[in-house]
Amino acid sequence: MSGPLTNGFPNPLLGRKAVSHTITGLKRWSCQSRELPAIPQIKHIHVYDFDNTLFMSPLPNPKLWTGTSIGYLQAQESFVNGGWWHDHHILQATGEGLEKEEPRAWEGWWNEHIVSLVDLSVQQDDALTVLLTGRSEHNFADLIKRMVASKNLQFDMICLKPQAGPNNQRFSSTMLYKQALLEDMIYTYKDAEQIRVYEDRPRHVRGFREFFEKLNKTLLLHSTPTPRKSITADVIQVAEIATTLDPVVETAEVQRMVNSYNLSLNTSRSSRLQIKRTIFYTGYLISPTDTAKLLGLISIPPTMPESEIKFLANNILITPRPCSPSIVEKVGGLGSKQSWQITGTAVWESKIWAARVEPIPPKATYHTDNPVPIIVLALLKGARPIDAGRIHNWQPLSPEKQHVFQTVVGEKVQLRVEEEVEGEGEYESLFANKNPKRRHGQEDNGNAEPDRTGWVPPTGPQNQRGGFAHDENRRGGGGGQNSGYRGGNPSRGRGGGPSGPRHPPYPGRGGRGGPRGGGGRGRGRGGYKSLDDMGGNHRYGQGGNGAYQNAQPSYDDGPGQGGNGGEGYNAAFPPLGAGGYMQY
Repeated sequence: MSGPLTNGFPNPLLGRKAVSHTITGLKRWSCQSRELPAIPQIKHIHVYDFDNTLFMSPLPNPKLWTGTSIGYLQAQESFVNGGWWHDHHILQATGEGLEKEEPRAWEGWWNEHIVSLVDLSVQQDDALTVLLTGRSEHNFADLIKRMVASKNLQFDMICLKPQAGPNNQRFSSTMLYKQALLEDMIYTYKDAEQIRVYEDRPRHVRGFREFFEKLNKTLLLHSTPTPRKSITADVIQVAEIATTLDPVVETAEVQRMVNSYNLSLNTSRSSRLQIKRTIFYTGYLISPTDTAKLLGLISIPPTMPESEIKFLANNILITPRPCSPSIVEKVGGLGSKQSWQITGTAVWESKIWAARVEPIPPKATYHTDNPVPIIVLALLKGARPIDAGRIHNWQPLSPEKQHVFQTVVGEKVQLRVEEEVEGEGEYESLFANKNPKRRHGQEDNGNAEPDRTGWVPPTGPQNQRGGFAHDENRRGGGGGQNSGYRGGNPSRGRGGGPSGPRHPPYPGRGGRGGPRGGGGRGRGRGGYKSLDDMGGNHRYGQGGNGAYQNAQPSYDDGPGQGGNGGEGYNAAFPPLGAGGYMQY
């Protein structure tokens, strides 16, 4: 559709042909067979969005997947049944699944404040109450009707995006579909004096507001084929609450999507997909309870705001990469336990707080790539953990502060969806593919900067299988006594998504979404891909700040970020049937 845009969306009011607006015609938008109120009865129209407005729909877990994979999972073209927002199995897996959740009405998954507003709308005799979502009618009508019915929400209309509108309209985006339906409602219920729309996405909030402003200007000019008075329009932005699936369920659902995709390939195509693990570091992982105790050793200057400090105390580094078999054997294997005692603390330039530890018993076998085993307790924003290696003067602690705690050997792991590579070994699969012909995200600015772990991505040539070329002979190695503090994130893939339909995920242009109030869909955690950017000619990664560009975990991921006070942060989670103890 050409012509002037409304907040980036074509204006559907321009070039509008005369269309008959009747209750019979309006009912065709709804997927439930319920009689609509008489036209003179309705003075108010209340419209509620579904995902993350009325219902807290789960999002891809940024602690589970790399940023590139999150973008890929949400793109409609990625899988046979569509991406995350187009495959009904994902929504059906919410909570403990349909069979268990339906009898208890998906308790805990609704925005109860919005639910109460829906109930008030239903009780208002002169109000038309509408559920409006961009999810496809073909895939989601039955499921969403069951979910709404379980909560006993009595909408006059339940509207999902059809393949074609009542007048055979085709919609290239969710916004155009919603605007066409809203226009039909307003012209059909020509005596309605007010319309309210509840929506969580900032871009859609702006789009609706501009749409109603243009509509009212058109009505005031009396230039529409269906005359009516202007209407008071309120678009209420709803605060979004991030939720995720159980990580094991989420992994299984994505594996199902991958399997379906692979089965759909014909013999002439070899780009099969696979879920692979990315290991960012191996360490002695500290439980959330012990983390809280260790953080009590920090003395923050009263003039320093805590918002400027990153609290850590989550592991004793073994190596900033997957362990070689010899080191794994040396430390007793993944899942083995080791006790430690705090022997001293230090502060480096009021930027880094650290604790030195020693094993119990003192002659126990252990490994660390650092000169001595230490725990980075906290960092001032902008500080680099690598500088903890400059600490030489450790202050002894009184006996009551020499905490003894137990750790578990584990890995910091994220999963990624990537094409299968013929002949790729298990160790090689732990690194994201870096084909020299594809531009990697970290090359975008041409300047390699250290990540929050102190690991600086090399700018030289990369080998195709994921190690950096000059590091190929150091897979099982590590820093010696003079190497300083080590820690790292060897795969800093940035946002991005598919370069076209059904292509494996390559680092690309960054994702939509962003910090709350920023570009795109996400607010605070980023990553909720708007449905209107999933189909047609819209590709993932065009515009926005790309909240998931830096979503990979790093050494400094601390408790309380994305969880309840750190609960479950060091959760044991062996994805893909792998053994061991992992953080995600």
